[in-house]
Amino acid sequence: MKLTDMKDNTGATHRKMRVGRGIGSGKGKTSGRGVKGQKSRSGVAIKGFEGGQMPLHRRLPKRGFNNIFRPSLVEVTLARLQRAVDSGKLAAGSVDEAGLVASGVVRRARDGIRIVATGEITAKLDLTVHGASAGAVAAIEKAGGSVAVIKPKAEAAA
Repeated sequence: MKLTDMKDNTGATHRKMRVGRGIGSGKGKTSGRGVKGQKSRSGVAIKGFEGGQMPLHRRLPKRGFNNIFRPSLVEVTLARLQRAVDSGKLAAGSVDEAGLVASGVVRRARDGIRIVATGEITAKLDLTVHGASAGAVAAIEKAGGSVAVIKPKAEAAA
């Protein structure tokens, strides 16, 4: 088989509509855009415009806020930790943030690492992380390990 022999399945693609090619085509003269006005021109973007009436997104009250100082923690599941131990990337025993990054469990630590209780763990790990859910701590301790929670980097700097 050659690249020139390849073609799409029948009916998978539609021919592009050629507009503005005579009134007999059905899409001639105004090309299906109606007559005159802003919307008949190119480059129109009037999302949310309500004809001069105050738009809905400006009538509704603002609510809530985003805390720019909130530490950005990377979440790691129990299943991900167990997979890393099973594949030999992570050695059972004492593990900290640098060890998780070096083993490839997480790409970068950001402001810290948080363990969440998704999946199961059977390996005995002594983790030093910046956060852990109650379920994750219980599962790790049940497997014979321990979890030491330290303050995230952003809080420690402040």
